[in-house]
Amino acid sequence: MKQGIYTVKSNEALTDCVYKMVLEGDTSALTAPGQFVNLTVEGCYLRRPISVFDWDETTISIIYKVVGEGTEKMSKWQAGYKCDVLTGLGNGFDMSKSSDEPVLIGGGVGIPPMFGLAKRLISQGKKVKVILGFNKESEIFCKEDFEAIGAETFVTTVDGSVGIKGFVTDALKDMTYTYFYTCGPMPMFKAIENTAVTSGQYSFEERMGCGFGACMGCSCKTKYGNKRICKDGPVLEREEIIW
Repeated sequence: MKQGIYTVKSNEALTDCVYKMVLEGDTSALTAPGQFVNLTVEGCYLRRPISVFDWDETTISIIYKVVGEGTEKMSKWQAGYKCDVLTGLGNGFDMSKSSDEPVLIGGGVGIPPMFGLAKRLISQGKKVKVILGFNKESEIFCKEDFEAIGAETFVTTVDGSVGIKGFVTDALKDMTYTYFYTCGPMPMFKAIENTAVTSGQYSFEERMGCGFGACMGCSCKTKYGNKRICKDGPVLEREEIIW
């Protein structure tokens, strides 16, 4: 984990309420896809934890949804704005277990960490499939990003306006794959748990107080005792989770 002052390079709307922000600063603490950052927002007591979409030697890209006061303020940040950021938080995904044809499943704001994962798995020669779940067409974002890096991309919409009608499991149930990775809301996780036929990893979206394991506010029950989502996660393996 590292703390530093980062500069906003860009901050653009992808949909009515989803934004993509690029931050410039020290990225050396990021070591695996699935890690997150914690941003200080002026006037808000708690930092805002946001998953990492992608990163390189000098920049971190994040995608976030405006859901309250903190993210509403973030959406107003302009290029050049300076913000205090904790980086390199969480354990990230273990890519060594993917085998040759992993499937990546993202629902809503659980989609962003799937991109960095897909990009790195493809660079290892893996044949990557991605399922992106939305409610309707107007909510779709990042589909073209996944297609551009060579991921076989499937979109599901609850209302059937684009792609496969239904939920991510409606695409997953007929797929062949060697392993799964997923991030999204708990109802989606429980549906995947009842559908998936291989081992896999779940990246949990929990409300976090501190973001680095001090407050125990985001604990999850596992076969090995309670684990802190911010410190011991956010990624947990399928076999260890107690639902």
